[in-house]
Amino acid sequence: MHTINDIQDDIIEDFSMYDDWNDKYEYLIEFGKSLPLIDEQYKTEDNRIHGCQSKVWLHGELKDGKLYFFADSDAIITKGIVGLLVKVLSGHTPKEIADADLYFIGKIGLQEHLSPTRANGLVSMIKKMKTYGIAFQAAN
Repeated sequence: MHTINDIQDDIIEDFSMYDDWNDKYEYLIEFGKSLPLIDEQYKTEDNRIHGCQSKVWLHGELKDGKLYFFADSDAIITKGIVGLLVKVLSGHTPKEIADADLYFIGKIGLQEHLSPTRANGLVSMIKKMKTYGIAFQAAN
């Protein structure tokens, strides 16, 4: 099992193959297309992440002490962004998720290449995922 930092390092390496941000956006879009579909029953207002200009849904489930995330968005770049977060955080313990330092976002230059509303959405996604971690940690 890879640690959260191992996965972040892999993403940094993947993004470093591209010099141009247009190519990085293309990679992000393709990555979003590979995101497993969220079950329609979880596309509810409760699972919607507010603060995004597009619609983003996030659902978390605890299984065998690990937290798994399922997500979707109606916007292709946003779907890629939430897909990266799911890849990094899903399958780890609630404590690991709550304590995670998501340094890959700065290393790949993502935040500075997002519009202000997408950057706010990114912060909201991270906050929601960490809140899941904290909530499941407190429940155990």
